Amino acid sequence: MAIDTQTTTTGPRAAVPGNDRLTGRAKLVLFVLCAAQFMVALDFSVLNVALPALGKDLGLNQSALQWAVTAFALPSGGFLLLFGRIADLYGRKKLFLIGLTLFGTASLLATLAWDPASFLAGRALQGLGAAVIVPTGMSLLTTTFPEGPLRDKALGISGTLLSLGFTIGMVLGGVMTDTLGWRSTMGLLSVTAVIVLALAPGLLPESRTPDRPRLDVPGAVTVTGGLLALIYSLSTAAQHGFSGADVRGTLVAGLALLAAFVVVESKTPAPLVSLPMLKRRTVAWGNVGGLVTFAMMSTVIFVLTLYLQETLELSSFRTGLVFGVQGIASAFAGSYAPKVIGRFGARRTLVGSLLGQGAFTAALLTVGAGSGALVATLAVSVASMFHLGAIISYGLTVTSGVPDEEQGLATGLVTTTQQVGLTIGIPLLGVLATTQGSLFDGVRTVLAIDAVIVVAAALLVGIGLGGRTDKA
Repeated sequence: MAIDTQTTTTGPRAAVPGNDRLTGRAKLVLFVLCAAQFMVALDFSVLNVALPALGKDLGLNQSALQWAVTAFALPSGGFLLLFGRIADLYGRKKLFLIGLTLFGTASLLATLAWDPASFLAGRALQGLGAAVIVPTGMSLLTTTFPEGPLRDKALGISGTLLSLGFTIGMVLGGVMTDTLGWRSTMGLLSVTAVIVLALAPGLLPESRTPDRPRLDVPGAVTVTGGLLALIYSLSTAAQHGFSGADVRGTLVAGLALLAAFVVVESKTPAPLVSLPMLKRRTVAWGNVGGLVTFAMMSTVIFVLTLYLQETLELSSFRTGLVFGVQGIASAFAGSYAPKVIGRFGARRTLVGSLLGQGAFTAALLTVGAGSGALVATLAVSVASMFHLGAIISYGLTVTSGVPDEEQGLATGLVTTTQQVGLTIGIPLLGVLATTQGSLFDGVRTVLAIDAVIVVAAALLVGIGLGGRTDKA
């Protein structure tokens, strides 16, 4: 296994240097890591369609239902960088197992919730567990599978399951809520965490940075506080707009704390995030591409759900079929993307994928107020295929060439981008769909803006990454 000498790795190895094929153990390791990532992605969406039933059962009014999502998004996005660095220093496998335990316990609490407070506490703890699982799982993957075809394949599978988890969660949430009740959606996550936790200790190797510099506490406080404030303000604005003093105050505080974080990192001897790393074109522009692809695709799915159910009046089952087709298309794209990346390189694939996502988002503008389910199904499916290409290629762009002792930092940035993108897209654009003259007009407005942003990002990322043609 191609592990840098500056990273200490113990336990069985999942890959053999020079061998581009996955061994039996490598497949099991990949299964465990991908199952954990899939579980977190599932959690991000499985509850969405269950919110009305949940609100009636627990006594949460419509305006308070946003906290079922926000309570998870705040810690899951806010603590990613911190836990990614702690894992680098004290052991990625150890933190991964702690995160699984916390996530499973929190899911059980949410399943058994007896009032709004207990449910929201469970959701917040789920988010905290996810903030541990996601960066540690990704850094375990990138330090276990050597850079090249093996890592490309592993990241391709992981990226596919990440996207499928979000899509399947929407479909599965509706089916389970209708047949078993909303609590079953949280119970499923608890069972999944137990299964992964049972398999992980004997399969995953431990890895950490041998030198243990002091943890950058000021950096941890400013970046975590900044992300928490920013995500809170954007999530709250989705329901109440930007006119509230709390929204404006937390938005300003979040931006100020993130600015302070940059100053702190430039002066501390052991920074939480290496500013020289952020100066790498691949890290900076790769994450820009990742942020845009996640934010804009989550917005497309949100407004398309409104269009199908409210404008075309499709049933939950038929709407689920649309996203089922999208999921199949995403799975196909995930399996084929590594070959495309091998042919054209991650940078070119990222730019091309963003252009394709933007183009087929624009194609959704051809749907009508009385018909268009078939066009919507085809367009969103192809857009999702390009979205998968962007997910996989941006992860490879950011992490390729980064030393193993900094993989936790790099993958922490990758996964922070994912979570922040999924969190901010709907608040920034999705709210426009319900504030126009009609829902249909609002959906078209959002789709048009979405497509323009993705295409513009593709052009900027292409310029930012330059004309290099290497495979990274």
